[in-house]
Amino acid sequence: MASIVKTIVATGASSGLGFEAVKQLLNQTQPYKFLLGCSNTNTAQTAYDELKYDSKKHSVTVLPLDLSDLRTVKKFAAQTLKQIGSDKLDFLFLNAATVKVANEPGVNGSKWSEPYVVNHLSQHYLIHLLREKLVESKSRLVITSSGAATSVKDPSNFDKIFKAQSGADFFELYGPTKFALLLSTHWWRRQLKGDCDVLAVSPGFIPDTGLARNSQFEFPPEVLKDAKTVETGAQSLLAAFTRDDFPEDTDQVFLTSWGEWWPKEQIKLTLDKDLQDKWSPSKDQIEKEELVD
Repeated sequence: MASIVKTIVATGASSGLGFEAVKQLLNQTQPYKFLLGCSNTNTAQTAYDELKYDSKKHSVTVLPLDLSDLRTVKKFAAQTLKQIGSDKLDFLFLNAATVKVANEPGVNGSKWSEPYVVNHLSQHYLIHLLREKLVESKSRLVITSSGAATSVKDPSNFDKIFKAQSGADFFELYGPTKFALLLSTHWWRRQLKGDCDVLAVSPGFIPDTGLARNSQFEFPPEVLKDAKTVETGAQSLLAAFTRDDFPEDTDQVFLTSWGEWWPKEQIKLTLDKDLQDKWSPSKDQIEKEELVD
């Protein structure tokens, strides 16, 4: 008896961890239908075509998506829903991230820097746009986070450093933007309780993803000794697709790269519901502030 096709919508799957995760799924006997949002569709499509996967079993559709511009997020959501039609959306895999300095004007007049928009706001907005389908499908939301989120000690300066042209460097922005995404993970778990599984996952320290290509930063040798491969990191992400041993404590939303649930003490600042609400704006608020029509 043939397996039922599972549909996965993903961001950040044109290279690095996301590409490797999809590649590993394409080698499974379970058939998948992938709808992938990519900024360079031609490059991404070529990369997937070169995998020579079993196209009779799996399908890969690459759709245009520039996460720095929320107008394209809205178009991507509309195209995705049209492609899915009446079928089920099994997984929403939010994996995209960037490491950059906040020294440029915001895209489309946004008051926010590109790292904040890409790493958090645009993906939070995408969940809003797909919410009805996610609830209808009883989907699982898998959100790629980072241990860097646990390094945040004081989120009171987010309003300043997240702004476009704030001058904040990549060290100042990456951990905090991942912290904001983790706040959103908590918020969405509350909003979608009883309808969808929502969890964050860390792939571990993976220096070869290309994530830091815009930072001109080189990791010191003593740090690299703890590095994991892209293949191993992707396996950590894929573990979040099948884990069903969720802790009774619903505040434990974060799966570590070694397969355990991150202790609450390590993520206690993200448990602040006021902070979760503040950095999880509504769909209407986003569209009004970001001039999305």
